[in-house]
Amino acid sequence: MKFLLVFDFDHTIVDENSDTWIVKCAPEKKLPNGLRNSYQPGHWTEYMGRVFVYLGDNGVKEDEMKRTMTTIPFTAGMVDLLGFIGKNKELFDCIIVSDSNTVFIDWILKAADFHKVFDEVFTNPAAFSSTGYLTVQNFHAHHCARCPKNLCKRKVLKEFLDKQLERGVSYTQIVYIGDGGNDLCPVMFLKKDDIAMPRQGYTLEKKISQLAQDLSPVECSVLVWSSAIDIISYLKLLIKE
Repeated sequence: MKFLLVFDFDHTIVDENSDTWIVKCAPEKKLPNGLRNSYQPGHWTEYMGRVFVYLGDNGVKEDEMKRTMTTIPFTAGMVDLLGFIGKNKELFDCIIVSDSNTVFIDWILKAADFHKVFDEVFTNPAAFSSTGYLTVQNFHAHHCARCPKNLCKRKVLKEFLDKQLERGVSYTQIVYIGDGGNDLCPVMFLKKDDIAMPRQGYTLEKKISQLAQDLSPVECSVLVWSSAIDIISYLKLLIKE
């Protein structure tokens, strides 16, 4: 008996968007209008690349970025939830699938000593160049019309499950914890024994509700959460069964 917990990162593990949090490092803590308005839907990673160039051009260094990022708040109850999972790792495999980047997630998890809770982190690869600029790439290419061009979370989840099966690992249940529109695609991939846990009042919850109203509901169970304590309660029930 083993459970797979799949987490989104922004507005799920942390209570903010890590990509917009970094703007606190910019002069006057804001971006020029031209840069802000250069975002095109589905092309967030390219936009963030331009933001990182702007920060670099303004002399913002790695240590300052790291100091800023590690002040990002965790969502209510999340520190307790991650602690609970850490104590029960023999029952839970745990992955992050996120549209943030490797540098930010690594900094935040390590600063709070939660990096060992997660078996794998799937997100856009980032690194500092020789000139000290943060650069970011698309996670992968895919053919899914539903998802932003750099990341289809369903594809990531499916490939992870296939790889685990090759190793002889299968899961009693998948628990998917997220908030955003890009979490709908993997949720629609879940089966009837799985459970989606959308954050209350966020896009994912609204999209799941809309599907039910359109009489094409998702196949998995759905349990809404507002504090990560709600998730702990569910996991405690799960491991008692």
